Amino acid sequence: MKYPDLFRPIQIGSTLFRNRIFSAPTGHPDVSVDGEFSEDAVAYYERKAQGGAAVITLGEAIVDSRYGKRHPFQVSLDSRNSYHSLSQVADRIRRHGAVPSMELQHSGMKATPGLVTPGFCTGADAVYGPSEMDLNGIHVHEMTEDMILEIIDKFGNAARALKNSGFGMVTVHAGHGWMLNQFLTPRINRREDRWGGSAENRARFVVEVCDDIHRKCGRNFPVEVRISASEIVDGGYDVGEGVAIAKQLQSHADIIHCSVGCGIGLPEEYRTFTLTHPCMFKEDGVNVKYAAEVKKHITDTPVAAVGAMTDPAMMNDIIASGKADIVEMARGLICDPDLPIKAREGRDGEIVRCMRCLSCFSNLKDRGGFWCALNPVTNRERAFARTDVHVTPKKVLVAGGGIAGMQAALTAAAKGHEVVLCEKSNHLGGHITCENNVPFKRHLKEYIAQQIRKLEASPVEIRMNTEVTPEYARGTGADVIVAALGAVPARPDIPGIGGKNVLCADEAYINPDRVGDTAVILGAGFVGTELAIYLNGLGKKVCVLEMADHMNVSSNSLHGQAVDIKLREEKIPVFFSSKAKEIDGQGVLAETPEGDRRFDADTVIYAVGQKALSREATALYDCADEFWPVGDCVKPATISDANLTAMSAAQNIGRV
Repeated sequence: MKYPDLFRPIQIGSTLFRNRIFSAPTGHPDVSVDGEFSEDAVAYYERKAQGGAAVITLGEAIVDSRYGKRHPFQVSLDSRNSYHSLSQVADRIRRHGAVPSMELQHSGMKATPGLVTPGFCTGADAVYGPSEMDLNGIHVHEMTEDMILEIIDKFGNAARALKNSGFGMVTVHAGHGWMLNQFLTPRINRREDRWGGSAENRARFVVEVCDDIHRKCGRNFPVEVRISASEIVDGGYDVGEGVAIAKQLQSHADIIHCSVGCGIGLPEEYRTFTLTHPCMFKEDGVNVKYAAEVKKHITDTPVAAVGAMTDPAMMNDIIASGKADIVEMARGLICDPDLPIKAREGRDGEIVRCMRCLSCFSNLKDRGGFWCALNPVTNRERAFARTDVHVTPKKVLVAGGGIAGMQAALTAAAKGHEVVLCEKSNHLGGHITCENNVPFKRHLKEYIAQQIRKLEASPVEIRMNTEVTPEYARGTGADVIVAALGAVPARPDIPGIGGKNVLCADEAYINPDRVGDTAVILGAGFVGTELAIYLNGLGKKVCVLEMADHMNVSSNSLHGQAVDIKLREEKIPVFFSSKAKEIDGQGVLAETPEGDRRFDADTVIYAVGQKALSREATALYDCADEFWPVGDCVKPATISDANLTAMSAAQNIGRV
C-alpha cells in the first residue's frame, strides 16, 4: 500500500474508523427552517460516504434554538422536527461504511435575535455571550450560571438524540468564534467566576459539555472537539494558549480537532475566513503546524489536523511523522469525494485537487449551493444521476479545447459517443493556460494537465491547429456540434491603446519579462488584481485602476475577499472610480474623484474583461442536427460555469 499510515484504521471508544481521513463539517442550505433535509442534501452527504472517508460530518446544528441560531437554515437539535430526516441521512452514510457525525454549535454573541423555529419557539430578542459588551451595534448580555448549565444539558440531549438517530459520534464546535470559543478566548471572556479567568476556568464550559455527552451517550461514544489552536490575528491568542486549552480537554474529548481563527470583536475579523479556510495564496497544509504543536503536548487523545490538504503523500507524512493522528478535509472532498479511494489504490494522478478558489463557499453563501468549479456534480448528484440513462450513440464534434471543450469531449465519450475535438491553437486548455506560471494557480495548472491526460487516454480524436468553420463542420458529418469556442480579451477604446508599451493581461501573464519595472493595470476584476499580485511577486511596482467603485468579484465574493486581503498585505494600490482617458509612452492619464491624474509607468496592461466568440459560435448552429453552445462563447463567466454547461450538454446528447 502506497500510504499505509493514512489508511491504518484507528479505534476510538468502541468504534473502529476505517482510515484516518475524516470529512470536516459542512452544512447544507437545503434544510428547511423546521429541520427537514431535502433529498439533494442527503445525496450530497451520501456521495461523500461512497468515496471512502472514515467519517462524514454534517455541519452547523444548533443545540439551543432560542439563543443559539445565527441563520434559519441551521438544524435545531432541541426540536424533534428534524430527527426523522437526520435518521435518513445517518442511514445513507452508514450503509457505505462511514461513520456519520454531526457538528454541535451555539452561536452565543454571534446569534441573530428573533429567528423562529417553526412549531417550537420564537427566537429571543436578546443576545448572550460570556461577558457583557457591545459588539457591532448589538448589546451582548452576560450568560447567567443557570443559562450555562441549561446549555450544557442541551448539548448532551442533542448528542443523545443524534445517537438514537443513528449517528456514530458528534463534533462539538469550540472554535471559529462560536459560543464555546468565546468562552475560551480571554479577550472576550472577562468573567471572574468559575467560567472565566484561568485556562482551566475558561475551558470548563466545553469540558462540562464533553462530560455531559459521555454521561448521556456512554463513555465509548466518541466526542470530537474542534478548537481554534490559534486565533492567528493580531489581538487574538496564539498557539501557546491553544495548547493550554487542549491540555484541559485531555481525557474529556476523544479527538481534539485543531483548526484556527476567531476574529470576532476585532477590526480585522474579515481576515479570518480565508485563514480558517485557506485561500489559494496560502501554501498546502498551512495550518497543520498548529495541530503539530498541540500534538507535542497531548499524549493520550488523538489530534486531528485540517486545512488546505489534498495530497495523499502530505497527509500520510502528517500521520507517519506524528504531527497528527487524523487529517480532515472539507473542500478537498467537495472537489473530489473519491479522493480516499483513489489514494488507497495509488491512483494519485486521478485525484481532482481543490484549487482553493472558494467558489464552493461563495456559492453557498450567495447562491444557495455547494457548487465546485472543478467538479460540476458536487451538490447536483441527483440531477446528474437522472441523466445517467441509455443514449443513442452520435458523432460529436467539439469545437474548442478549453475548459468547456475538454469537459464536453470527456463526458460525451464516456456516454459512448464518437467524439472529435478540434482546437484552433497548438495546445489544449484555452486562454487560461496563460496563468500556468503563476505560483498560486498551481492547482489549476495541475487540473488542466489532468484533463489533457484523460483526453489522451480516452477514445476522443484530438485535432490540433484546426479551426472549425461552417464548411469544416459540415464536412465532418457530425450529428452534434458542441461549440466551446471561448472568448478573447476585450480591448478598451482608449486613445493610445495600440502603443508599444501596452499589453493585454494574457500577454503579461505569458511573458512577464515584457512588463517593465513599473506597470498600471486597467481593470480590477480577478484577472487584473491577480496579475497585480503575480507581478508584484516578481519585484515589479504595480497599481490598478478601476472605473467602478468596487472590485469585480463576479459570483465569488469570498475569493474577492482573499484577493483584497492579499492586495492590502502586499501594499498594492487600487484606485477605484478612476477611468483611463489616454495612454502614452509614459503611462496613463486618468479621470479620478480628485480630478485628472497621471499614473506614470513603463507598461500599461488592460484587463477589462472578455469578449465572447458568439458570432463564430452562431455560424455553426445549422451545421449538424444538434447544436450546443457552451462556456464562454455564450457569455464569459467562470470555470465553474464552463464545466457545468459542458458536462450538462454532453449528458443530454442522444437522450431522445
